[in-house]
Amino acid sequence: MKIEKVRHLLEEKQLDAVVVLSPHNRRYLSGFTGSSAGLIISKERNILVTDFRYIEQATKQAQSFEIVKQKTSLLDMITEVIKELELKTVGFEGNLVTYQEYMQIATGAELIDVTGEIEKIRMIKEPFEIEQIQKAADIADATFDYILKITKPGVTEMYLNNEMEMKMRALGATSSSFETIVASGIRGALPHGVASNKVIESGEMITFDYGALYEGYISDITRTIAVGEPQDEMVKIYNIVLESQLKALDEIKPGMTGVEADKIARDVIAGYGYGDAFGHSLGHGIGLEVHENPMLSQRSPHTLEENMCVTLEPGIYVPGLGGVRIEDDVLVTKNGLKRFTHSTKDLIIL
Repeated sequence: MKIEKVRHLLEEKQLDAVVVLSPHNRRYLSGFTGSSAGLIISKERNILVTDFRYIEQATKQAQSFEIVKQKTSLLDMITEVIKELELKTVGFEGNLVTYQEYMQIATGAELIDVTGEIEKIRMIKEPFEIEQIQKAADIADATFDYILKITKPGVTEMYLNNEMEMKMRALGATSSSFETIVASGIRGALPHGVASNKVIESGEMITFDYGALYEGYISDITRTIAVGEPQDEMVKIYNIVLESQLKALDEIKPGMTGVEADKIARDVIAGYGYGDAFGHSLGHGIGLEVHENPMLSQRSPHTLEENMCVTLEPGIYVPGLGGVRIEDDVLVTKNGLKRFTHSTKDLIIL
């Protein structure tokens, strides 16, 4: 199915073949997880070029590909294959190739930049991918349950970060899917406030933004909780963010643009006078990467389609006070959105 989509791209762009070097695109199309390889997908053949370290691995993982062992550098071998197959017009990922490499590959073939085209294919998830994202989300949910048991005044953000990492691995994750955010008290006003050695104090709110990497696919969830009674304004902010997120969950449908989706949540927050405190986009695609298309933002060029997987993560950040963000991973269905993540969004006060 994936290769068929690439062959449709060849036809659409009038290409004889496409060369794929991006590690994520390479894995998506072939299943190969090694660190060094290139794909050449033509109208009739699928070829994976790699060095001797990965021949056995590639043979097992990329069973729909012919495996070619490098005799020289990767680009030299790709150029050699292009010549052997007499490929005249070849697509390449221009964002990954230097001018010198471009000139090397271009010997004997016209190169057409197809940057972003494989990523467009990746936006629509296949059933297997949706299953993997669900498993990654399940690990994140189970980790949140664990967070609630160990969070208390006197522990540090870094302690919680380390415990979360170990818990996700114990539940089957390869690792966390990105650098975990644990931002307590006034540090909650930092949208990307990664864990520090700050000690958690009673009366503070804590934002946890984290995810699990499972079999190459990621989850990305955010919950904000309180340790002891929070300030009244923080409770007010929490309820506004929750209202914003729930409205987006309820109203976003396939066929909407990323701009329209973002506006649903943003208008709620702006209506309460906190518009300037919501400075990032509503969400982004997830899959093999933490941030991929489609984007749900004020400048998004994308339209939502069935089987896209995205985040919904409105937030409010007030310097000197703190911040709140609530994030779920969701699947776009023909009727609306279906959540991958199910951890409670009621304001928890420990």
